[in-house]
Amino acid sequence: MNAPVLSRTDAPRYDVAALLAALGDVPSITEPQVVRKRSRDFFWYSPILNVELNGKSADVIVAPRDEADLIKVAAACAKLRIPLTPRGGATGNYGQAVPLEGGVLLDMTAFSAIEWQKTGVVRVGAGAKIHELDAELRPTGWEMRMHPSTKRTATIGGFVAGGSGGVGSVAYGGLREPGNIIAARIVTVEETPRVIELRGDAAQKINRAYGTTGIITALEMPLAPAWPWVDLIVAFDDFFGAVEFGREVAMADGVVKKLVSPITWPIPSYFGQLTKHCPEGKSIVIMMIAEPWVETVKSMLGEKGAVTYEAPSDESPGQVPLYEYTWNHTTLQWLKADRSITYLQCLYPHDRLIESVREMHDMFPDEVLPHLEFIRFGGRMTCSALPIVRYTTPERLNEIIALHEKHGVMIANPHVVTLEDGSRHKRADADQLGFKGEVDPHGLLNPGKMRTYVPLKP
Repeated sequence: MNAPVLSRTDAPRYDVAALLAALGDVPSITEPQVVRKRSRDFFWYSPILNVELNGKSADVIVAPRDEADLIKVAAACAKLRIPLTPRGGATGNYGQAVPLEGGVLLDMTAFSAIEWQKTGVVRVGAGAKIHELDAELRPTGWEMRMHPSTKRTATIGGFVAGGSGGVGSVAYGGLREPGNIIAARIVTVEETPRVIELRGDAAQKINRAYGTTGIITALEMPLAPAWPWVDLIVAFDDFFGAVEFGREVAMADGVVKKLVSPITWPIPSYFGQLTKHCPEGKSIVIMMIAEPWVETVKSMLGEKGAVTYEAPSDESPGQVPLYEYTWNHTTLQWLKADRSITYLQCLYPHDRLIESVREMHDMFPDEVLPHLEFIRFGGRMTCSALPIVRYTTPERLNEIIALHEKHGVMIANPHVVTLEDGSRHKRADADQLGFKGEVDPHGLLNPGKMRTYVPLKP
């Protein structure tokens, strides 16, 4: 076994040797280069976090094979006061899986088996990749209700712990909507770890908590009928023509859809091979429509825009699914060519959606380029947004955020690492904060990410 990793001061931060001795044959990695590489996620989308999180690393990677291994890890970390940060696919964008205080990077990908499937529900290990999970489910006629644009690499546990919604949210809303997480099984970080089953509303205690409120081992998630999906791109002369049509499709209750994404020009000019379907100067709407309703959508379109791409959704090896040009993959497509930009995460008010989008568009005409994602939120249709921001300084970025909020557009700030500062409510959920005291009394789970938590025990 390799020697323990040392910090940049060449002094051990924690007693890694004692930890490894306590873990016995539980798989671990201490090779510094590997540990540093896996201690990253996609925080570099943010020029601010790219500086703040540069060089942050765990001391050791531990990869439990089963729940017995995990309990052994949690107990050893609690006794030795060694932090641990759960990691799935590390596809997050704001440092959720980056260990701020070193310690153990907990690789949960071995927890990938489907425990059971019933009509409309699946119970699965938290480390299952969503793409592989869907591939197993589809022959039974079901699929996940929603997934991030990183579906092909993200794990279901990472999505629930670090995400909020995604492809499918136009129909089902976000993960916080009642019924979108049915249950979660977690392990606590105590000298004698407990296994807790959280069901119904209690399962929200681990949603978008960055792994600070328990180590998720399994999830029960609702499913949706697995339709044959058709990818569409529709081009418009005017961005607001794209928004109005996108809203019409999103609001059409009789049309089964999974994705409705208006995107302004010049963002599509950065879409690589897809640019041949994105006419110069045109705004577009990217959609995933269930095959029986494609004709209906074309009828709704009429002469308002032009269909430039239509094909069955394809996630096979070597193909780039159309959803990988939406949600935060839109930002990634631009970043591949130009690292000077960044993005925001916005939520527009449902009762003045178009007016609010236009207000922000006019306020920042060439500085904040709109990219919208239609979603259901609290039973109403509105838009989340991940606009491209032409970045200049942290001060100007904060000013842009403040101006959005002043005009009623809620911001979940992707340029900070804590739950509170990144939340549109600027606070940790009270249930999550209190629950953390029960399951992580020493404050060892992903420390630094829930800044208002004060450990109950030294």
